[in-house]
Amino acid sequence: MIRRWWGRWWVKGLAGIVAMAAVGLMLLWVLVIRDLPSVDQLRTYEPPLPTNVRGGDGVPIRTYARERRVQLAYAEYPPMLVNAFLAAEDRTFFEHHGVDYPGLAGAVIDYVTKIGTGRRAKGGSTITQQVVKNLLIDNEYSPTRKLREAILAWRIEDTLTKEQILELYLNQIALGRNAFGVEAASHAYFDKELKDLTLAQIAYLAILPKGPSNYDPIRHTERALERRDYVLREMVRNGFVGARQAAAARAEPLGTVLRRTPTFVAMGGYFVEEVRRHLLAKFGETAKASPNSVYQGGLWVRTSLDTRLQALATQALRDGLIRYAGQRSWNGPLRHVEIAGDDWQQALLNTNIALDYNDWRAAIVIERDGDTWLLGFANGRTGALPRRAAQLPRQGSAGAAFAAIKPGDIIAVAPLGGDWALRSIPRISGGFVVEEPATGRILAMQGGFDDRLQAFNRATQAMRQPGSTIKPIVYAAALENGMTPASIIVDGPFCVYQGARLGQKCFRNFANMRAAGPQTMRWGIEQSRNLMTVRTAAQTGMPRVVDVMKRMGVGTYPPYLSFALGAGETTVARMVNAYAMLANWGRGDDPTLIDFVQDRHGKVIWPENWRACDGCNARDWNGGAMPRPASRMRQAIDAQTAYQMVHITEGVIQRGTATVLRDLDRPMFGKTGTTTGPTDVWFIGGTPQFIAGLYMGYDNPRKLGAAEGGTVAAPIFKQFATKAYEGMEKLPFRAPPGMRMVRIDRRSGRPVFGAWPDTSDPKAAVIWEAFKAETEPRRASRRSTRAATTGAPVAAATQAPRDSDFLQREGGIY
Repeated sequence: MIRRWWGRWWVKGLAGIVAMAAVGLMLLWVLVIRDLPSVDQLRTYEPPLPTNVRGGDGVPIRTYARERRVQLAYAEYPPMLVNAFLAAEDRTFFEHHGVDYPGLAGAVIDYVTKIGTGRRAKGGSTITQQVVKNLLIDNEYSPTRKLREAILAWRIEDTLTKEQILELYLNQIALGRNAFGVEAASHAYFDKELKDLTLAQIAYLAILPKGPSNYDPIRHTERALERRDYVLREMVRNGFVGARQAAAARAEPLGTVLRRTPTFVAMGGYFVEEVRRHLLAKFGETAKASPNSVYQGGLWVRTSLDTRLQALATQALRDGLIRYAGQRSWNGPLRHVEIAGDDWQQALLNTNIALDYNDWRAAIVIERDGDTWLLGFANGRTGALPRRAAQLPRQGSAGAAFAAIKPGDIIAVAPLGGDWALRSIPRISGGFVVEEPATGRILAMQGGFDDRLQAFNRATQAMRQPGSTIKPIVYAAALENGMTPASIIVDGPFCVYQGARLGQKCFRNFANMRAAGPQTMRWGIEQSRNLMTVRTAAQTGMPRVVDVMKRMGVGTYPPYLSFALGAGETTVARMVNAYAMLANWGRGDDPTLIDFVQDRHGKVIWPENWRACDGCNARDWNGGAMPRPASRMRQAIDAQTAYQMVHITEGVIQRGTATVLRDLDRPMFGKTGTTTGPTDVWFIGGTPQFIAGLYMGYDNPRKLGAAEGGTVAAPIFKQFATKAYEGMEKLPFRAPPGMRMVRIDRRSGRPVFGAWPDTSDPKAAVIWEAFKAETEPRRASRRSTRAATTGAPVAAATQAPRDSDFLQREGGIY
């Protein structure tokens, strides 16, 4: 029977067809279907989002992104925008099931006719297929990829609603200018929110999926207008808009902006770059490293940046650098670029060079016209630099700067009448850090003149010798090991034998100041005497001194006496943190720039054990105690030792090397520093509210002339502090429990009875000094001593005013 049927031709033909179909299905499974990705992941798909960074007051200050994107829900898209994209890309989107079969057939025919021509066939893809291509498979140009795309599109339509598919598409699509998704593109091209776009602008966005570079509004304006008008005609044909409405839109220009205006405060460049480094170390760059990655995870970062203090620190450091360097010569262009034709504006923008110092601007030199250079600016405007305004001598040359300028140079200029005048960016630089001692939070950081000119962060990366700013740390080790602020130390010749090879090493005071003989520790710190410092370090023991330096985070050094005078390298950020520990009773840890990090859903993911402070934001006081989270800071040095050093270095401001700060008229401690040469000048100090510190010097150290910490660095701090402390309460430094406040003679260190400190006179003979229990000098008057030996009454002595009465009357010593 079977043989009889098999002998018929049509049975054989049918069997062949079935076999071919089976083989085809097997090939389809092996080559296409077997390794197709699951569409279920699209249910929970989250597009790459930038990390948003805010200051301590919540003000946006920066974003970190490689793809600019703002994620929106479908309901947030204007209906007109949805219709524009449907008209441009897939007008039957709400009718088909993922594949437009007539369009796909046309694409296949177009592909076959173009085989061997080197030309690419038209896509024929629906919006659903574009979602597949963008999210699930690659962009390979082949029939196999189109087949995979069609199968996955069919599956997606069974998995997601049309609205969900459109939401994925409009959030994901690449639209040029590093904008992904239509909300980001709205800002990139029009500097507007999506809801504020006109019909003409919406139609322009709808043409971009075909190829953003093909419709660049600057280079291909006519092509972009033609394609935009096509979209408007399609919207009329599909009934999305009226003919009159579309005609009015076609009459509008493209209206795009050159570059998007930042939606954040453009400040704190060095600070936010340091934040970025910390985030990269914690979360990685991309989703491969972590779902909460810096460039794709959509993190929300709250930093400790105080925008007001940052602006003041930036201005103070820049002004100080300009004051020192002056405008005596021109250092050359900021950079040189080649200009292609008339496209000077793009050449300037590509460098990312900008200036925001006072009224200075960065400009590109376009061409010379006689005695005038034509300048171009980032906003597209031009200006003139006349010869008379560029007469600074070229550094290292006898000629004027005007003759040394060349087309393509990017230079700094400032307004001069209706023209512009040449300015010189100082070669000298420095770092400035502001820290809150109670928390260790960095409030401001400036690592140079401008991060867009000098990316190297001198606040955290520049290893410099701290000079005399290390001395309070050295003396803190001495206080921990038995000395007191009134201990007598000889300011005199001090030499050590370093072995047969190195021989005798003799130390000197700064600027070869004459030795003053026996003096108190306080006087030695206030006057910054090197000989007293090394003698103290030798008496204490350098292993103990460098141990304190290590505990306070300054650095790890060998136990050599030269390190007691600041020979070991450190950063200004470390030194400010060490001084913050002194102001915080010896407590501290590594300083922080980030308060907390939230994921894209608002959950705090760092610190790991972060807890909300319930009740901290209560509208009204509920009668309970203020919430006080437990401090996690370590005790680096003894609390009383730290306070003693703060109390001593208040004298540096009152009568020492930083008297330029005395008229700030508030409790303040600090120390100046000047390194050998001098090559660097320092000041670090502050109040209970915040500690600030800075150094100034050349990146390749060279001598600064007659500069000193007290004459160059301290005035920079003063400019900052004058405005920073405006409106702030004048808080004294609080003494820890057990501290003894004793009246002593300031120069001899001996106890005083019968005289009181005159707080209005910085050089008063009698002062209050801080001693640890049982270390204060014993005090006895001749009158009470005589009474004790003769048996005479001592009533008069016992009726003398008590220190505690005086302290209460004066408001207490905190």
